[in-house]
Amino acid sequence: MKKTTIGFVFLLLATFSGMAQRYAVIDTKYILEKLPEYRNADYKMKVIGEQWQKEIDDKQAELDKMYKSYEAEQYLLTDELKKRRENELFNREKEIRDLQKRRFGYEGELFTERQKIVKPIQDKVYNAIQKIALARSYDFILDKSEGITIIFADPKLDKSDDVLRELGIRL
Repeated sequence: MKKTTIGFVFLLLATFSGMAQRYAVIDTKYILEKLPEYRNADYKMKVIGEQWQKEIDDKQAELDKMYKSYEAEQYLLTDELKKRRENELFNREKEIRDLQKRRFGYEGELFTERQKIVKPIQDKVYNAIQKIALARSYDFILDKSEGITIIFADPKLDKSDDVLRELGIRL
């Protein structure tokens, strides 16, 4: 009876260990920062963003000057001129908000530009991760860079360097 129970326990343990899931941890931020094409794309995005922000800042400075001028002159203006200047200020302010929204808003020009420049690189990394996952029979891979919080991960599980090697980056 004792031998049967012990045998059953070992059989049960063997069954559960055979069903154990294989997983790995990667850091996509680390991987992307090591890719020269991503660094170039990120630099291009920064330059574009800075140019567009400067354009908006210049328009805002011009609007501020117009407001100051209006505040200084408003007591000398007729009601009709006041109304016209207020409308002009309102329209300029709306133009700036619209420009800011068009450039930096949700699915704005910066988002579209990022999709065009960065997405192909991210897809390349994703394909390398998939290739490693299939080749090594991982059931799932966790990304510790952003979003999912991992309190602790054994460094042996981090396969970020393997992904970089798959992408042809030598460390």
